[in-house]
Amino acid sequence: MGLLQNILAIIVVLGLLITFHEFGHFWVARRCGVKVLRFSVGFGKPLWSTVDRQGTEYAIAAIPLGGYVKMLDEREAPVPEDQLDQAFNRKTVWQRIAIVAAGPLANFLLAIVAYWALFVSGTTVVAPMVGDVLPDSPAAEAGLAHGDEIIAIQNDAVRSWEEVNLKLISMIGFSGSLAINVLPEGSSSERAYALEVDNYLTRQDPPQPLQSLGMTPWQPEFPAVLGQVVDGEAAANAGLQAGDHIIAIDDMPVEDWMQFVTMIRRSAGETLSVAYERNGEQGTLTLTPGSNLLESGGEVGYIGAGVESVTWPESLQREIRYGPIEAVGQALSRTGDMILLTVDAIRKMLVGLISPSNLSGPITIAQISGDSARAGMEAFVGFLAYLSISLGVLNLLPIPVLDGGHLLYYFLEIVRGRPVSEQTQAIGLRIGLAMVGGLMVMALYFDLMRLW
Repeated sequence: MGLLQNILAIIVVLGLLITFHEFGHFWVARRCGVKVLRFSVGFGKPLWSTVDRQGTEYAIAAIPLGGYVKMLDEREAPVPEDQLDQAFNRKTVWQRIAIVAAGPLANFLLAIVAYWALFVSGTTVVAPMVGDVLPDSPAAEAGLAHGDEIIAIQNDAVRSWEEVNLKLISMIGFSGSLAINVLPEGSSSERAYALEVDNYLTRQDPPQPLQSLGMTPWQPEFPAVLGQVVDGEAAANAGLQAGDHIIAIDDMPVEDWMQFVTMIRRSAGETLSVAYERNGEQGTLTLTPGSNLLESGGEVGYIGAGVESVTWPESLQREIRYGPIEAVGQALSRTGDMILLTVDAIRKMLVGLISPSNLSGPITIAQISGDSARAGMEAFVGFLAYLSISLGVLNLLPIPVLDGGHLLYYFLEIVRGRPVSEQTQAIGLRIGLAMVGGLMVMALYFDLMRLW
């Protein structure tokens, strides 16, 4: 069921992103007087198609990993003389720039609309309160303590752990004093701390912003109560059900969920005696955890079960909601911040501050799409906005075959006063295909490594 949800979620996500991207090209092309021959979502053989009164074919193809807008162009096929004024290559360089740039801009617009909807409907977040602080860590040496609520990092206000993590991720490679302002538990006056870091998060795989500073988020106690049990896995096969409270394993009392997880992880392939409570009655059963291999060569146990959700204290819940007009500015600001963060992440990967193993391909995107869909509409829309921004930024990279590569040629045409030769473009096309192909292979490789 989880695999099917992941597949459906990625089809919905990619379908929306591709449709918006290609519609951007299509809409501006039509406004510039270019004849569009085909608007296709997906590659390969069309599964469905129709033709409008202007002769444009709309198609949904079999391979949902992209799409394209095919326009009338003398470079691709002979054009009737009475239609030359509708050919893409006959348009001014500024019109061609507008048509090509419209795809990524449509992705940014989709993100703005998604964030606007989230801000208008309102989102409930958990205040970023510090839990444990590790001894001799940057956080401990600076003076942070259990119960401190983080309210600003580098003088930028933060209201949730998501905002904290995004700000800390943007600091990858930073050396010096990291300014963190907190509101101590039970106090109304804030305090400022300086955490000394050196090459913060450089080449971590994956980056662990909080752990690297020596602190963990505060969270309520999670009793060892099963919230969900996956069919066909060890927990379900043993007879455990959602709602069961795990009392002991091999006569050793289980105090909370984390202790239960620790005991399962170190018991791969071992037969355990599990005492549980269900509907006020106690019972015992045998459970044999499955085994997952680690990259280091070791193995950990798993049973295919999740914890029952726990209600967070109202004092730590923050609602973020804006009116329709104010939400526009907030959506523009959030989209701009995410664009800059994505561009900066690409730069840092190129200079070696971020490990290339953080690249994600279709498998990871499918997993995250499915997880966000299961987490609710708010998480799904937020992920859709983030992925739309990533797609827009990547398409603007100055690599031939991408929109950014075409834009590079057109700007060179403006500077030189004449188009880039077709021979140069052909060479660039081969280089671009090799670069994009290599990037896709790397992303798929790291996907498979994470999966294993």
